[in-house]
Amino acid sequence: MNYGEIKKCDIANGEGVRTSLFVSGCRHHCKNCFNEATWDFGFGKPFTEETMTEILDSCKDEWINGLSILGGEPFEPENQKVLLPFLIMFKEKYPDKNIWCYTGFLYEEIIGKIDSRANTAYSSELLSLIDILVDGRFVEEKKDITLKFRGSSNQRVIDVKKTIESGNITIYLD
Repeated sequence: MNYGEIKKCDIANGEGVRTSLFVSGCRHHCKNCFNEATWDFGFGKPFTEETMTEILDSCKDEWINGLSILGGEPFEPENQKVLLPFLIMFKEKYPDKNIWCYTGFLYEEIIGKIDSRANTAYSSELLSLIDILVDGRFVEEKKDITLKFRGSSNQRVIDVKKTIESGNITIYLD
């Protein structure tokens, strides 16, 4: 897996101060995507052990709330395989910090309720490590700059832990 950027002390992609990882590779190709360069799976730099250490170290201070994963598309099958062990490491090192993930897939696609390439052997475990999932493709016609943590009104900010517990989509209330 490659990544396009690591943003430290990011306050735009989740609550509080966080480190954000922008993975490369996305087949959605949303019209007017804010990060079109990351559609290419070969864009950026290889995601290595050194990259993981850099990200983990950037989250060590207590005032860092957590990690955000964006793209590209984290739930492309190729990216899931690499992200899973990394998110396990993150949660082991920082059990009290949260993980936000932005995906163009719907939650229902990730869990296999709707047929999708996002539903893989890794997706359930990967999802279980994520605290907040912002799901749904960016839709230019539904763009709304007043929304918190999302770009278009079709996207949902989902509390994954409560959704898994209840079996029903639980929208995160901030």
